[in-house]
Amino acid sequence: MADSLTREAFLGDMNLHGMGPTPEPRGFWDLLTDTEQLVLSGLGRMSVFPAGEALCVEGDPATHVFILVAGWVKVLGVTSEGQRLVLALRGHGDIVGEVAGEATGYRTATVQATGTVRALIVGHGKFSSFLDSHLGASHAYRRVLTQRWIDTAAMLRSRSATTGAQRLAFLLLDLAGRHGSETAGGVYLAMPLSQEDLASLAGTSRATVTRALANWRQRGLIRTGPRRVTITDLGALRQIAGQHP
Repeated sequence: MADSLTREAFLGDMNLHGMGPTPEPRGFWDLLTDTEQLVLSGLGRMSVFPAGEALCVEGDPATHVFILVAGWVKVLGVTSEGQRLVLALRGHGDIVGEVAGEATGYRTATVQATGTVRALIVGHGKFSSFLDSHLGASHAYRRVLTQRWIDTAAMLRSRSATTGAQRLAFLLLDLAGRHGSETAGGVYLAMPLSQEDLASLAGTSRATVTRALANWRQRGLIRTGPRRVTITDLGALRQIAGQHP
């Protein structure tokens, strides 16, 4: 469902994602200047996707990129045995669907809305031309892609040297750092993920996730509720994840 937005409404909506003030850039959109945001928004169209709807499907032709305005999406893949894996979780300001257009020309994963999602959809050709003509945006795009490759490499290395609980702690800290908001009680994270999803992202079993979350709740490190987690002791969770203060 597409709709048109004025510049003020569009830029305002990008900030109304329930996270409070953003101290540092967190996604591709946040790394752009106001002018770059205005130009890019004029090249695409806004669409709304209800919970469960696919923004794009693995194997389909890759014709557009998606910049998330509000909501969360899961990036899904399927193994040769038919097992569904959650490859990544993306939120406000993130760009998705960008790699396939540059590589195979076909979607390499399915992107599914976990709740209502608003996204700016821009054709690959227009997006490439935009990057060619805006050096700052091109640098921001390369920065985002480089960071994703670094994150992926670090994750693969960690799986042979860490426990499932450690990887889960690191995952929660990473999501809180990118999409959380500070509150009086800790760092709040609206997290539309099931325990199966968390297990897939952390490369562990659901049983490990269930035990770890229960243990951390009992110790007062986190509070949980439907679709949300509040980290109440960042230092302790960082120690579990093996991070230095």
